[in-house]
Amino acid sequence: MGGPDFPSMRGRELLRHLQRQPLSYTEGPSKGSGGSHRLLTSDQFPTLLFAFHDGAEIPPGLVRKIFTKDIGLTKDEALKHLRGDLQWPRS
Repeated sequence: MGGPDFPSMRGRELLRHLQRQPLSYTEGPSKGSGGSHRLLTSDQFPTLLFAFHDGAEIPPGLVRKIFTKDIGLTKDEALKHLRGDLQWPRS
């Protein structure tokens, strides 16, 4: 589903990618008492419910889904963001 282009990664690594520009997600309050469900908000992108523990391994297909379906980036934009060279806003 994710293809070889998208890497698997740990929850803390995914969170760092989401917090980096241009996505610039910030953590809101935790949902419930477990603390693993965090609300992430961004000025330009949809709000996300981040439900991963820091050490949880997230498979490539789910990484792709988060960046393309949940956030709305194209596949190319998502891969550029993961490499650290996404230019925003779109031209």
